[in-house]
Amino acid sequence: MSVRHIRPGDRTEGSPATPGMVREQAIATEGMWSGIVHTDAGMTSGWHHHGDYDTSIYVASGALRMEFGAGGHDVIDAVPGDFLHVPRGAIHREGNPTAQVADLVVTRAGTGPPVVNVDGPEPE
Repeated sequence: MSVRHIRPGDRTEGSPATPGMVREQAIATEGMWSGIVHTDAGMTSGWHHHGDYDTSIYVASGALRMEFGAGGHDVIDAVPGDFLHVPRGAIHREGNPTAQVADLVVTRAGTGPPVVNVDGPEPE
């Protein structure tokens, strides 16, 4: 086995699409996915979860508004330098409330489909 070097041009479109987000896959191995997610200014993704994956998100630029919980009423606003942990199966959607593209570094650990699009969280 050898160490791999993945340059920006080596990344591929990753995992199923979620409306409002572009995922670029850098690394995919059995049990792990890592890449960059771009969210346009003012954009909000569709509701989704990551199945049996735990997800780590690092905000590299822009901002991230994470909506989750019963009825989608819980909100975290994250800025560059912040990390978020999204537990497996947590239904959420991500938005970018800024005027610039948000770039997020995402790593997932788990198995199965990495993205499952849904209609939304359970009501309160």
